[in-house]
Amino acid sequence: MSQIPESLYARIRQEVAARADRLWEVSLALHRDPETAYEEHRAARLLAGELEQEGFEVQRGVAGLPTAFVARTGSAVSAREGPSVALLMEYDALPLLGHACGHNLIAAAGLGAALALRAALGVVEGTLLAVGTPAEERGGGKVAEVAAGLFEGVDAALMFHPGVHDWTWAPLTASAQVRVGFHGRAAHPTGSPTEGIDALGALIQLFNTLGVLSRRLPMGSHIQGIVTEGGRATNLVPAYAEGLFGLRGETTSALEQLVEELRSCAQGVALATRTGVEVTDVGGRYEHFRDNEVLSTLFAGHLDRAGIRLSEPTAGVYLGSSDIGNVSTRVPGIHPWIAILGPEASDHTPEFAEAAAGPRARRVMSAAAEALACTAADVLLRPDVREQAWARLRAKAAAGR
Repeated sequence: MSQIPESLYARIRQEVAARADRLWEVSLALHRDPETAYEEHRAARLLAGELEQEGFEVQRGVAGLPTAFVARTGSAVSAREGPSVALLMEYDALPLLGHACGHNLIAAAGLGAALALRAALGVVEGTLLAVGTPAEERGGGKVAEVAAGLFEGVDAALMFHPGVHDWTWAPLTASAQVRVGFHGRAAHPTGSPTEGIDALGALIQLFNTLGVLSRRLPMGSHIQGIVTEGGRATNLVPAYAEGLFGLRGETTSALEQLVEELRSCAQGVALATRTGVEVTDVGGRYEHFRDNEVLSTLFAGHLDRAGIRLSEPTAGVYLGSSDIGNVSTRVPGIHPWIAILGPEASDHTPEFAEAAAGPRARRVMSAAAEALACTAADVLLRPDVREQAWARLRAKAAAGR
Protein backbone atom coordinates (compact mmCIF):
# COMPACT_ATOMS: atom_id res chain seq x y z
CA MET A 1 0.00 0.00 0.00
CA SER A 2 1.41 3.39 -0.96
CA GLN A 3 2.02 5.88 1.82
CA ILE A 4 2.22 9.65 2.15
CA PRO A 5 5.22 11.18 3.93
CA GLU A 6 4.39 12.29 7.45
CA SER A 7 5.99 15.59 6.52
CA LEU A 8 3.05 16.39 4.20
CA TYR A 9 0.52 15.81 6.96
CA ALA A 10 2.64 18.04 9.19
CA ARG A 11 2.61 20.79 6.54
CA ILE A 12 -1.16 20.53 6.26
CA ARG A 13 -1.54 20.93 10.02
CA GLN A 14 0.80 23.91 9.92
CA GLU A 15 -1.25 25.53 7.17
CA VAL A 16 -4.48 25.05 9.11
CA ALA A 17 -2.86 26.47 12.24
CA ALA A 18 -1.63 29.52 10.30
CA ARG A 19 -5.22 30.21 9.19
CA ALA A 20 -6.95 29.28 12.45
CA ASP A 21 -7.75 32.83 13.51
CA ARG A 22 -9.16 33.77 10.11
CA LEU A 23 -11.20 30.56 9.87
CA TRP A 24 -12.73 31.30 13.26
CA GLU A 25 -13.52 34.84 12.13
CA VAL A 26 -15.34 33.40 9.12
CA SER A 27 -17.22 30.95 11.32
CA LEU A 28 -18.31 33.71 13.70
CA ALA A 29 -19.30 35.99 10.82
CA LEU A 30 -21.65 33.29 9.54
CA HIS A 31 -22.93 32.67 13.07
CA ARG A 32 -23.70 36.36 13.67
CA ASP A 33 -25.49 36.71 10.33
CA PRO A 34 -27.59 33.57 9.84
CA GLU A 35 -29.29 33.16 6.47
CA THR A 36 -31.91 30.51 5.84
CA ALA A 37 -32.24 28.11 2.90
CA TYR A 38 -31.68 29.64 -0.55
CA GLU A 39 -31.10 33.05 1.02
CA GLU A 40 -27.42 32.55 1.95
CA HIS A 41 -26.13 35.29 -0.35
CA ARG A 42 -23.69 36.89 2.10
CA ALA A 43 -22.39 33.52 3.29
CA ALA A 44 -21.74 32.31 -0.25
CA ARG A 45 -20.07 35.60 -1.15
CA LEU A 46 -17.80 35.44 1.92
CA LEU A 47 -16.71 31.82 1.39
CA ALA A 48 -16.23 32.12 -2.37
CA GLY A 49 -14.25 35.31 -1.86
CA GLU A 50 -11.87 33.63 0.61
CA LEU A 51 -11.19 30.85 -1.89
CA GLU A 52 -10.77 33.27 -4.78
CA GLN A 53 -8.22 35.30 -2.83
CA GLU A 54 -6.01 32.22 -2.49
CA GLY A 55 -6.06 31.27 -6.14
CA PHE A 56 -9.12 29.08 -6.58
CA GLU A 57 -11.17 29.52 -9.73
CA VAL A 58 -14.74 30.14 -8.56
CA GLN A 59 -17.96 29.47 -10.46
CA ARG A 60 -21.02 30.98 -8.79
CA GLY A 61 -24.68 30.08 -9.18
CA VAL A 62 -24.05 26.44 -10.13
CA ALA A 63 -26.89 23.92 -10.57
CA GLY A 64 -29.32 26.80 -11.04
CA LEU A 65 -28.92 27.87 -7.40
CA PRO A 66 -27.87 31.50 -6.85
CA THR A 67 -26.21 30.69 -3.49
CA ALA A 68 -24.30 27.59 -4.65
CA PHE A 69 -20.74 27.71 -5.95
CA VAL A 70 -17.77 25.54 -6.93
CA ALA A 71 -14.17 26.61 -6.35
CA ARG A 72 -11.59 24.65 -8.31
CA THR A 73 -7.83 24.23 -8.33
CA GLY A 74 -5.46 21.66 -9.80
CA SER A 75 -3.69 20.53 -12.93
CA ALA A 76 -6.65 18.73 -14.51
CA VAL A 77 -8.99 20.48 -16.93
CA SER A 78 -11.98 18.67 -15.41
CA ALA A 79 -12.73 16.29 -12.56
CA ARG A 80 -12.76 13.41 -15.04
CA GLU A 81 -9.02 13.83 -15.69
CA GLY A 82 -6.92 12.37 -12.90
CA PRO A 83 -7.83 12.07 -9.23
CA SER A 84 -10.49 14.40 -7.88
CA VAL A 85 -11.80 15.22 -4.40
CA ALA A 86 -14.58 17.56 -3.26
CA LEU A 87 -14.70 19.28 0.12
CA LEU A 88 -18.31 20.20 0.93
CA MET A 89 -19.49 23.30 2.79
CA GLU A 90 -22.95 23.90 4.24
CA TYR A 91 -23.92 27.36 5.48
CA ASP A 92 -27.70 27.69 5.72
CA ALA A 93 -29.25 28.45 9.10
CA LEU A 94 -32.51 27.45 10.75
CA PRO A 95 -35.48 29.83 10.94
CA LEU A 96 -35.61 31.49 14.39
CA LEU A 97 -32.73 29.31 15.70
CA GLY A 98 -29.81 30.55 13.62
CA HIS A 99 -26.88 28.13 13.38
CA ALA A 100 -28.41 25.60 15.74
CA CYS A 101 -27.09 22.87 13.47
CA GLY A 102 -23.55 24.26 13.38
CA HIS A 103 -23.32 24.82 9.64
CA ASN A 104 -21.03 27.78 10.30
CA LEU A 105 -18.47 25.22 11.53
CA ILE A 106 -18.98 22.94 8.52
CA ALA A 107 -18.33 25.87 6.19
CA ALA A 108 -15.23 27.09 8.02
CA ALA A 109 -13.74 23.59 8.30
CA GLY A 110 -14.30 22.86 4.61
CA LEU A 111 -12.80 26.23 3.70
CA GLY A 112 -9.78 25.64 5.93
CA ALA A 113 -9.21 22.16 4.53
CA ALA A 114 -9.28 23.40 0.94
CA LEU A 115 -6.93 26.33 1.56
CA ALA A 116 -4.49 24.33 3.69
CA LEU A 117 -4.28 21.42 1.26
CA ARG A 118 -3.66 23.64 -1.74
CA ALA A 119 -0.92 25.51 0.12
CA ALA A 120 0.70 22.32 1.39
CA LEU A 121 0.73 20.59 -1.99
CA GLY A 122 1.80 23.61 -4.01
CA VAL A 123 0.55 22.09 -7.25
CA VAL A 124 -2.50 19.83 -7.00
CA GLU A 125 -2.10 16.91 -9.40
CA GLY A 126 -5.70 16.29 -10.37
CA THR A 127 -8.62 18.36 -9.11
CA LEU A 128 -9.47 19.82 -5.73
CA LEU A 129 -13.01 21.20 -5.44
CA ALA A 130 -14.51 23.27 -2.64
CA VAL A 131 -18.26 23.04 -3.11
CA GLY A 132 -20.78 25.43 -1.59
CA THR A 133 -23.98 23.49 -0.90
CA PRO A 134 -26.92 25.66 0.22
CA ALA A 135 -30.28 24.75 1.72
CA GLU A 136 -29.43 21.47 3.45
CA GLU A 137 -32.19 22.16 5.96
CA ARG A 138 -34.88 22.62 3.32
CA GLY A 139 -34.87 21.19 -0.17
CA GLY A 140 -31.21 20.26 -0.41
CA GLY A 141 -28.74 22.07 -2.63
CA LYS A 142 -26.78 18.84 -3.02
CA VAL A 143 -29.82 17.20 -4.64
CA ALA A 144 -29.75 19.83 -7.39
CA GLU A 145 -25.96 19.65 -7.67
CA VAL A 146 -26.06 15.88 -8.10
CA ALA A 147 -28.74 16.23 -10.78
CA ALA A 148 -26.61 18.84 -12.56
CA GLY A 149 -23.70 16.39 -12.75
CA LEU A 150 -21.45 18.44 -10.48
CA PHE A 151 -19.98 15.33 -8.81
CA GLU A 152 -19.30 13.37 -11.99
CA GLY A 153 -15.67 12.27 -12.01
CA VAL A 154 -15.18 13.02 -8.30
CA ASP A 155 -13.46 10.26 -6.31
CA ALA A 156 -14.49 11.40 -2.82
CA ALA A 157 -16.88 13.89 -1.20
CA LEU A 158 -15.74 14.89 2.27
CA MET A 159 -17.40 16.86 5.07
CA PHE A 160 -18.01 16.71 8.81
CA HIS A 161 -20.94 17.68 11.01
CA PRO A 162 -20.91 19.05 14.57
CA GLY A 163 -23.19 17.24 16.99
CA VAL A 164 -23.43 15.70 20.45
CA HIS A 165 -21.58 12.45 19.67
CA ASP A 166 -18.11 11.56 18.41
CA TRP A 167 -19.06 9.06 15.72
CA THR A 168 -17.17 7.90 12.63
CA TRP A 169 -20.31 8.31 10.54
CA ALA A 170 -23.85 9.60 10.85
CA PRO A 171 -26.81 7.20 10.59
CA LEU A 172 -28.95 9.26 8.22
CA THR A 173 -32.19 7.91 6.81
CA ALA A 174 -33.82 8.50 3.45
CA SER A 175 -36.66 11.03 3.55
CA ALA A 176 -39.41 12.55 1.46
CA GLN A 177 -42.13 15.18 1.79
CA VAL A 178 -45.44 14.10 0.26
CA ARG A 179 -48.57 16.19 -0.19
CA VAL A 180 -51.97 14.44 -0.21
CA GLY A 181 -55.00 16.40 -1.39
CA PHE A 182 -58.60 15.12 -1.26
CA HIS A 183 -61.30 16.59 -3.52
CA GLY A 184 -64.92 16.35 -2.38
CA ARG A 185 -68.05 18.45 -2.88
CA ALA A 186 -69.10 21.43 -0.77
CA ALA A 187 -72.50 21.50 0.86
CA HIS A 188 -74.29 23.03 3.84
CA PRO A 189 -74.16 20.41 6.63
CA THR A 190 -77.75 21.04 7.78
CA GLY A 191 -79.51 22.30 4.66
CA SER A 192 -78.28 19.63 2.22
CA PRO A 193 -76.02 17.19 4.07
CA THR A 194 -76.46 14.32 1.58
CA GLU A 195 -75.15 16.45 -1.28
CA GLY A 196 -71.75 17.00 0.31
CA ILE A 197 -68.64 14.84 0.01
CA ASP A 198 -66.42 15.63 2.98
CA ALA A 199 -62.81 16.06 1.86
CA LEU A 200 -61.69 16.82 5.43
CA GLY A 201 -63.33 13.65 6.68
CA ALA A 202 -61.32 11.72 4.08
CA LEU A 203 -58.09 13.35 5.23
CA ILE A 204 -58.87 12.54 8.86
CA GLN A 205 -59.52 8.94 7.85
CA LEU A 206 -56.12 8.84 6.17
CA PHE A 207 -54.46 10.03 9.39
CA ASN A 208 -56.26 7.24 11.28
CA THR A 209 -55.19 4.65 8.71
CA LEU A 210 -51.57 5.79 8.85
CA GLY A 211 -51.70 5.60 12.64
CA VAL A 212 -52.42 1.88 12.33
CA LEU A 213 -49.73 1.49 9.67
CA SER A 214 -47.14 3.20 11.88
CA ARG A 215 -47.41 0.46 14.51
CA ARG A 216 -45.87 -2.10 12.16
CA LEU A 217 -43.20 -0.01 10.48
CA PRO A 218 -39.63 -1.38 10.67
CA MET A 219 -36.81 0.34 12.56
CA GLY A 220 -35.78 3.58 10.93
CA SER A 221 -39.11 4.14 9.17
CA HIS A 222 -41.47 6.90 10.24
CA ILE A 223 -44.51 8.90 9.06
CA GLN A 224 -45.53 12.27 10.49
CA GLY A 225 -48.16 14.57 9.01
CA ILE A 226 -49.87 17.91 9.44
CA VAL A 227 -53.11 19.37 8.05
CA THR A 228 -52.30 22.22 5.69
CA GLU A 229 -55.84 22.84 4.38
CA GLY A 230 -59.05 21.79 6.11
CA GLY A 231 -61.77 24.18 5.00
CA ARG A 232 -62.66 27.79 5.71
CA ALA A 233 -66.01 27.72 7.52
CA THR A 234 -67.76 25.41 9.97
CA ASN A 235 -71.09 25.69 8.11
CA LEU A 236 -69.74 24.17 4.90
CA VAL A 237 -68.64 20.61 4.14
CA PRO A 238 -65.07 21.15 2.88
CA ALA A 239 -64.64 20.51 -0.82
CA TYR A 240 -60.88 20.26 -0.48
CA ALA A 241 -58.53 19.14 2.27
CA GLU A 242 -54.80 18.66 2.19
CA GLY A 243 -52.09 17.16 4.38
CA LEU A 244 -48.31 17.27 4.22
CA PHE A 245 -46.48 14.14 5.32
CA GLY A 246 -42.84 13.60 6.19
CA LEU A 247 -41.66 10.04 5.56
CA ARG A 248 -38.37 8.43 6.54
CA GLY A 249 -36.91 5.03 5.73
CA GLU A 250 -33.72 3.37 6.93
CA THR A 251 -32.72 2.90 3.29
CA THR A 252 -33.79 4.55 0.05
CA SER A 253 -35.62 1.38 -1.02
CA ALA A 254 -37.45 1.28 2.34
CA LEU A 255 -38.53 4.88 1.79
CA GLU A 256 -39.82 4.07 -1.70
CA GLN A 257 -41.91 1.24 -0.26
CA LEU A 258 -43.28 3.52 2.44
CA VAL A 259 -44.27 6.18 -0.11
CA GLU A 260 -46.13 3.51 -2.08
CA GLU A 261 -47.91 2.37 1.09
CA LEU A 262 -48.99 5.96 1.74
CA ARG A 263 -50.24 6.20 -1.84
CA SER A 264 -52.20 2.95 -1.49
CA CYS A 265 -53.74 4.10 1.80
CA ALA A 266 -54.78 7.43 0.26
CA GLN A 267 -56.35 5.72 -2.75
CA GLY A 268 -58.18 3.28 -0.49
CA VAL A 269 -59.59 6.13 1.60
CA ALA A 270 -60.63 7.99 -1.55
CA LEU A 271 -62.49 4.92 -2.80
CA ALA A 272 -64.24 4.47 0.55
CA THR A 273 -65.25 8.14 0.86
CA ARG A 274 -66.08 8.82 -2.84
CA THR A 275 -63.45 11.57 -2.96
CA GLY A 276 -60.75 12.22 -5.50
CA VAL A 277 -57.14 12.19 -4.33
CA GLU A 278 -53.78 13.52 -5.50
CA VAL A 279 -50.47 12.32 -4.05
CA THR A 280 -47.42 14.39 -5.03
CA ASP A 281 -43.81 14.71 -3.91
CA VAL A 282 -42.78 18.09 -2.54
CA GLY A 283 -39.16 18.90 -3.38
CA GLY A 284 -36.38 16.40 -3.89
CA ARG A 285 -36.00 13.21 -1.91
CA TYR A 286 -33.05 12.65 0.40
CA GLU A 287 -31.43 9.24 -0.06
CA HIS A 288 -29.94 7.35 2.89
CA PHE A 289 -26.30 7.97 3.69
CA ARG A 290 -23.74 5.37 2.64
CA ASP A 291 -20.63 5.72 4.75
CA ASN A 292 -17.42 4.78 2.96
CA GLU A 293 -15.44 2.95 5.63
CA VAL A 294 -12.19 3.24 3.67
CA LEU A 295 -12.35 7.03 3.88
CA SER A 296 -14.00 7.39 7.29
CA THR A 297 -11.31 5.17 8.84
CA LEU A 298 -8.61 7.42 7.38
CA PHE A 299 -10.43 10.52 8.66
CA ALA A 300 -10.78 9.04 12.16
CA GLY A 301 -7.06 8.28 12.23
CA HIS A 302 -6.16 11.84 11.27
CA LEU A 303 -8.61 13.27 13.81
CA ASP A 304 -7.11 11.10 16.53
CA ARG A 305 -3.91 13.14 16.21
CA ALA A 306 -5.89 16.14 17.47
CA GLY A 307 -7.04 14.19 20.54
CA ILE A 308 -10.57 13.43 19.32
CA ARG A 309 -11.38 9.74 19.11
CA LEU A 310 -14.38 8.59 17.11
CA SER A 311 -16.43 5.45 17.72
CA GLU A 312 -19.14 3.59 15.84
CA PRO A 313 -22.69 4.99 16.15
CA THR A 314 -25.05 3.54 18.73
CA ALA A 315 -27.18 0.86 17.10
CA GLY A 316 -30.77 1.91 16.47
CA VAL A 317 -30.10 5.63 16.82
CA TYR A 318 -30.83 7.78 13.75
CA LEU A 319 -29.82 11.40 13.27
CA GLY A 320 -32.43 12.48 10.75
CA SER A 321 -31.81 12.91 7.03
CA SER A 322 -29.54 15.02 4.84
CA ASP A 323 -28.87 15.66 1.18
CA ILE A 324 -25.34 14.26 1.66
CA GLY A 325 -27.11 10.92 1.18
CA ASN A 326 -27.72 11.72 -2.49
CA VAL A 327 -24.00 12.36 -2.95
CA SER A 328 -22.90 9.27 -1.01
CA THR A 329 -24.84 6.87 -3.22
CA ARG A 330 -22.89 8.07 -6.28
CA VAL A 331 -19.47 9.07 -4.89
CA PRO A 332 -17.44 7.65 -1.98
CA GLY A 333 -18.20 9.96 0.92
CA ILE A 334 -17.86 10.63 4.63
CA HIS A 335 -20.02 12.49 7.14
CA PRO A 336 -18.47 12.03 10.61
CA TRP A 337 -20.18 13.48 13.67
CA ILE A 338 -17.99 15.44 16.13
CA ALA A 339 -19.36 16.64 19.46
CA ILE A 340 -19.43 20.27 20.51
CA LEU A 341 -21.85 19.45 23.37
CA GLY A 342 -22.40 16.37 25.52
CA PRO A 343 -24.76 13.51 24.59
CA GLU A 344 -27.43 14.81 26.96
CA ALA A 345 -27.91 17.80 24.64
CA SER A 346 -29.43 18.07 21.17
CA ASP A 347 -28.90 20.06 18.03
CA HIS A 348 -31.64 22.33 16.63
CA THR A 349 -31.85 24.03 20.02
CA PRO A 350 -30.81 27.50 21.28
CA GLU A 351 -28.16 25.80 23.43
CA PHE A 352 -26.56 24.19 20.39
CA ALA A 353 -26.60 27.48 18.51
CA GLU A 354 -24.72 29.09 21.40
CA ALA A 355 -22.23 26.21 21.51
CA ALA A 356 -21.52 26.61 17.78
CA ALA A 357 -19.74 29.88 18.64
CA GLY A 358 -17.96 28.57 21.74
CA PRO A 359 -14.39 27.49 22.52
CA ARG A 360 -15.05 23.76 22.06
CA ALA A 361 -16.52 24.47 18.64
CA ARG A 362 -13.37 26.33 17.66
CA ARG A 363 -11.19 23.34 18.59
CA VAL A 364 -13.48 20.98 16.68
CA MET A 365 -13.49 23.23 13.60
CA SER A 366 -9.68 23.30 13.43
CA ALA A 367 -9.31 19.58 14.10
CA ALA A 368 -11.92 18.75 11.45
CA ALA A 369 -10.22 21.02 8.90
CA GLU A 370 -6.91 19.21 9.48
CA ALA A 371 -8.46 15.74 9.23
CA LEU A 372 -10.47 16.65 6.12
CA ALA A 373 -7.39 18.06 4.37
CA CYS A 374 -5.27 15.02 5.27
CA THR A 375 -8.00 12.64 4.05
CA ALA A 376 -8.29 14.62 0.83
CA ALA A 377 -4.52 14.27 0.38
CA ASP A 378 -4.88 10.50 0.80
CA VAL A 379 -7.46 10.43 -1.99
CA LEU A 380 -5.46 12.61 -4.36
CA LEU A 381 -2.06 10.98 -3.82
CA ARG A 382 -2.85 7.31 -3.16
CA PRO A 383 -4.35 5.27 -6.02
CA ASP A 384 -4.98 2.37 -3.62
CA VAL A 385 -7.27 4.57 -1.49
CA ARG A 386 -9.31 5.58 -4.52
CA GLU A 387 -9.59 2.00 -5.75
CA GLN A 388 -10.61 0.64 -2.36
CA ALA A 389 -13.11 3.46 -1.75
CA TRP A 390 -14.84 2.85 -5.08
CA ALA A 391 -14.86 -0.91 -4.51
CA ARG A 392 -16.53 -0.38 -1.13
CA LEU A 393 -19.19 1.89 -2.63
CA ARG A 394 -19.95 -0.61 -5.40
CA ALA A 395 -20.26 -3.43 -2.86
CA LYS A 396 -22.73 -1.44 -0.76
CA ALA A 397 -24.76 -0.48 -3.82
CA ALA A 398 -24.95 -4.13 -4.90
CA ALA A 399 -26.16 -5.08 -1.41
CA GLY A 400 -28.69 -2.23 -1.30
CA ARG A 401 -27.06 -0.74 1.81
